[in-house]
Amino acid sequence: MKILFDVKHLYYLPQYIPVYQELLKRSIDCEFIFYHQDDEALQQICTEIEAKEKLPVKWISCWESAFEYYQNIKADWIIFGNAVGDIDKLHPFSKTALMQHGIGPKSCYYDVSQNLTTVRFVEGQHRLKRLKDLYPKGNFVDTGYAKLDPIFSKNNNFANQLSLENFGLDPNKKTILYAPTFYPSSLECFDKKFPKDFEDYNIILKPHFFSVTKKKYIRQNKLLHLWNQYDNVYLAPTSSYNLLPFMAISDVMISDASSAIFEFAALNKSVIWCDFYKLRWTYRGIFSYRFKQRLDSDIDFFHQLSEQVSSYQVLQSALDKVIKNPELKSEKRIELTEQLAGQTDGCCSFRIANYLLEHK
Repeated sequence: MKILFDVKHLYYLPQYIPVYQELLKRSIDCEFIFYHQDDEALQQICTEIEAKEKLPVKWISCWESAFEYYQNIKADWIIFGNAVGDIDKLHPFSKTALMQHGIGPKSCYYDVSQNLTTVRFVEGQHRLKRLKDLYPKGNFVDTGYAKLDPIFSKNNNFANQLSLENFGLDPNKKTILYAPTFYPSSLECFDKKFPKDFEDYNIILKPHFFSVTKKKYIRQNKLLHLWNQYDNVYLAPTSSYNLLPFMAISDVMISDASSAIFEFAALNKSVIWCDFYKLRWTYRGIFSYRFKQRLDSDIDFFHQLSEQVSSYQVLQSALDKVIKNPELKSEKRIELTEQLAGQTDGCCSFRIANYLLEHK
């Protein structure tokens, strides 16, 4: 039996690797399809991750080459982290599965199933019901969110792998994890003195991959490196493709329209939702409907499980509030996690591997 993982972007890997490790236990032949990067530094990072994670990798130049390879290799399963075109043309040769790389509030979470894969692994009953209603012919299986398996596993040792001291941070301070997405993002709405304004805290910056790799977001990248000059800041390097270890050692997370809010809430830790964004002019004024279209109604759940702030100016008071009262909204976080992330028993990848093997 052979299973392929399509790695269009590095940030698909945190979803894939728990499943890959489960398949390895069962001696299944797996292969990761990596795409050559035009940027030399980014290509080097990909190569280093291939070696560090000891992944069996096939390097491909572009999607057209990958598509041709998939048709020729005729694997039992091909797993994708996002929608791809012409998926039906692969089905005469292979079955396909979608493990959507995020569980955020953007409309694309549901839209990606317009191109139906053989199966889509889903996170929780709320999402399962909505997908079934939207796509009655689809095959959706509620397995939970495999990305979170390592942190809920009995063998979780993130605390031993990472330490604040190794990041040059003060272990006697509370730690903020700021994890904004690239668009729509709150990042450029933050003050240039953000670390100074919050000097009583450690700050770990873990931006979206695109914020540091795409030229169109160069202003975000410059701001991140400006903040990184402060002693109370650690900027995660681009090679740190997984948010999970930083979530494990942080007390509070600050984010915006990102899947990270649901992920951190699943750990039953306090989350602050920055409900303010730097929007392109094509998303403002008479074009504001585009912004609303980009977000799904699932963002309404953010109100219930996080502390919502409408501007940078009120962020400090919100942070002080959740630091003093970490139990606030705890019951709601537990309740909504089951609906929006699914089971958090560390066994999602086990269930996915079972499905793949039982339906080969």
